Amino acid sequence: MITYISVCVCVSVLILSPPLLLQAVRYAQTAAATAPQPRVKKFQVYRWDPDTVGDKPRMQTFEIDLNTCGPMVLDALIKIKNEMDGTLTFRRSCREGICGSCAMNINGGNTLACLNKIDTNTRKATKIYPLPHMYVVKDLVPDMSHFYAQYKSIEPYLKKKDETNEGKEQYHQTVEDRQKLDGLYECILCACCSTSCPSYWWNGDKYLGPAVLMQAYRWMIDSRDEFTEERLSKLQDPFSLYRCHTIMNCTKTCPKGLNPGKAIAEIKKMMATYKEKKSAVA
Repeated sequence: MITYISVCVCVSVLILSPPLLLQAVRYAQTAAATAPQPRVKKFQVYRWDPDTVGDKPRMQTFEIDLNTCGPMVLDALIKIKNEMDGTLTFRRSCREGICGSCAMNINGGNTLACLNKIDTNTRKATKIYPLPHMYVVKDLVPDMSHFYAQYKSIEPYLKKKDETNEGKEQYHQTVEDRQKLDGLYECILCACCSTSCPSYWWNGDKYLGPAVLMQAYRWMIDSRDEFTEERLSKLQDPFSLYRCHTIMNCTKTCPKGLNPGKAIAEIKKMMATYKEKKSAVA
């Protein structure tokens, strides 16, 4: 009796197993056919830690399967930091090209990592450096202190000679006057343009650079501002404005599509008129 039952159980298993096995085989074949082939790409990232004694600047290579990564270079950097090397240091915030935090040099050009798409050619490595010709705090983080100090020096805010009505009423603009600010106010101060300018590399201590000069122009032509002449007078020295040689690297590299070179040229025109008026008065 016991033998009979054992045989029956074995027969039942033999009868049921082939369909289940075939189904499992088919599922495995389907999964293998639909699974994407790995797309492994190399990212060579600038590394330097000033807190590590004896550490020297170097390039470190990371390999990432693009199938498991977002489309932007910033996605790759976040993946490296989260999954491969938590010591990697870089700035980032909005991920939408608004804050300018993730400005860096990618494959030889200054841009925003959040707006720069990964080159899907897996045979070419993506090279990532901090913004050029700036002191490096760590890895991909440049020291922006001097850049911000220059921005502060132009007094980037509305100035009125009569402040008795300040806060009591609005300062109105015509539609035409407001349109003059288009292409200027959108600057996010990422410093991509200034750090791509050879004149700024050579005379960054005295030359204000494309980004700051474009912001200076933005306030000079604001119809509500009453300190245009004073703003121009502060740029009369040989370096603040006139170190610009119209190389136009600034305009080519701007991730927002702005034209700092044109703004600087307009300031030079205003400066010529300002000097003529000043000479006539004298």
